Amino acid sequence: MSEHRITALKHRLSALDWRVALMIVVALLGTGVLTLLVVNQRDAAAQHQAALARQSQSYEVMVLSQSFAASMARAEATLGRYVVAGERAVGRDFVAEWQRAGGQLSLLERRVRDNSAQAERATRLRSAYDARGLELAEIARNTDRGRNVAAYAYYNEARRSPHLAALSRETGAIFDAERLLLNERAADARLTAAGAADETRNLVLFGALLAAGAIALGWLNVRAIRDRAAAAAEAEAQRARSEELQAAVAAATAGLQAEARERAAAEEKLRQVQKMEAVGQLTGGIAHDFNNMLAVVLGGIELAKRNLPNGADAALRHIDNAAEGANRAAALTRQLLGFARSEALAPEAIEPTELIEGMSVLLDRTLGDGIRVETRSEGTQWKVWADRVQLENALLNLAVNARDAMDGRGTIVISSGHVALDGDDAADCAPGDYVRIAVSDTGTGMTREVMDRVFEPFFTTKPVGKGTGLGLSQIFGFVRQSGGEVQIESTVGEGTTVTMLLPCHAATAGTAPVIERIGPREGPHRALDILVVEDDPRVLTATLAALEELGHRPVACSDPLTAPRIVAGLRTLDLVMTDVLMPGQTGPEMVAALEPQLRSVAILYVTGYAGEGDEDRFAGRPVLRKPFTLAGLEQALADAIAFQALADAAAD
Repeated sequence: MSEHRITALKHRLSALDWRVALMIVVALLGTGVLTLLVVNQRDAAAQHQAALARQSQSYEVMVLSQSFAASMARAEATLGRYVVAGERAVGRDFVAEWQRAGGQLSLLERRVRDNSAQAERATRLRSAYDARGLELAEIARNTDRGRNVAAYAYYNEARRSPHLAALSRETGAIFDAERLLLNERAADARLTAAGAADETRNLVLFGALLAAGAIALGWLNVRAIRDRAAAAAEAEAQRARSEELQAAVAAATAGLQAEARERAAAEEKLRQVQKMEAVGQLTGGIAHDFNNMLAVVLGGIELAKRNLPNGADAALRHIDNAAEGANRAAALTRQLLGFARSEALAPEAIEPTELIEGMSVLLDRTLGDGIRVETRSEGTQWKVWADRVQLENALLNLAVNARDAMDGRGTIVISSGHVALDGDDAADCAPGDYVRIAVSDTGTGMTREVMDRVFEPFFTTKPVGKGTGLGLSQIFGFVRQSGGEVQIESTVGEGTTVTMLLPCHAATAGTAPVIERIGPREGPHRALDILVVEDDPRVLTATLAALEELGHRPVACSDPLTAPRIVAGLRTLDLVMTDVLMPGQTGPEMVAALEPQLRSVAILYVTGYAGEGDEDRFAGRPVLRKPFTLAGLEQALADAIAFQALADAAAD
């Protein structure tokens, strides 16, 4: 072999060496890019979950602070009624409300203990709560012992207590601070997600450049080693490595596309929620109109029934049937308003066994013939203080989820009983007595990964179009707002048990004092001069007829803007009965404008559509829901007169 050929061969081998080295570097860089992609996605997911957990905690602290403020307000109002009426049943309700507020405060303290500033505010709130409790206890003791004059004096003095102002100030401070913290956490979550997306995009672009470079180098290697079999084999190996790198980049790209599809699905679910909110608003408006029509129907039925001649049994049966249908329609309307969240909650003492038995027909019709429902009760008489409609909806949602987990065939067991939580057993609940309501199925069960996410909003294992992922999250929110906890036990292939723990109603506890129940308060015995403000002419006519039937002297007003002129022309006026939502001016706005003319005049609001937030506008005055019966109207008039008498006494 000539020297020239030997030199040329050395040059080709040198060129081959640096190309091989460069390919190795590219492969290492590609491996690094893939590793960074995996680590970036994992860190982004962990940071996102942590951000969501912190936001959820902030939401819970805000809900607890508002719930505590509402319970305190109800306790104060109940004590005022107790001082005036002297009814021991009302006193028992005051004890229940005050204890409920204490439980909510304990849960709030747990939630903010990892935040030193919020924990300090919660400590001040606890001090104000304890001090305020001593003040109100003194009022209650004087009322229990019949010392009405002393009770009135203490009550008036307690209204100016600095502890009351401290309660309001610290509750608002906790809420405002947590709202600011929530905004910061939401901004952090958005920044974390945006940063992860930018890093992923840059890494993908860099990986694509590496892949392009690897392909180019492979092509050059093929040209350089065509005359050598060994070099050709090396080029083939290099090409194989290059293809592996491309496959890895393609896999990373597929992962990003899958994430984009998940994001699109989440946006679709959000649009579904917005659609549900729109349906809720439409439902609330329709229910409002139905309430007005039902007020006319039920009022006319009652008046017709009162004016039937003796012996008209056939007509009476027809009227009773019509009244039953109208009452069912009114119940349906209340459910529609509850769905639209336009009906104020009505918590009551509920015995779980009675509630479950009352839902048996509804469950059978909803779940189908393939599902057998068994109910088990420990025979306890413990009760829970909650909104009946929300509790029924929670049970129905759990039963439907259980049916779906069993593919329409199997056994669902609904059990209830009492459990006492103390110390570590209390978990996220305040120690005490709880009502346990559990729904068990024999379905497919859940994995640990699913159980960890089951309460997340929009999370669902059902196929697209079969569920919104909101059922369990709504149940979780309802139980937490009620001061309880939801527990889940599940085994894959065996079934799932979801348990709701709700605080026992304090009035039913064995340690509660025994107080004799006093009969219902009677309506006003004298004829009242009443101004009726109602924009619907049919409802106005029906209301006037009902008041005349009860022996009162009503005066009609179809436009709230003309009310000042009518009031100025009346010689006497005992009560103003006004609708809430009217064109031109709402009922509360009209009353506020007429306040100088309404000294010692009672106010009764009448509405078929009022959200929870509207309660503040009513200033604690009685509210009569449409449709109403004559008995309900008479009781509402009595409540309004009694409320005004209490206000006048407090002013004096």
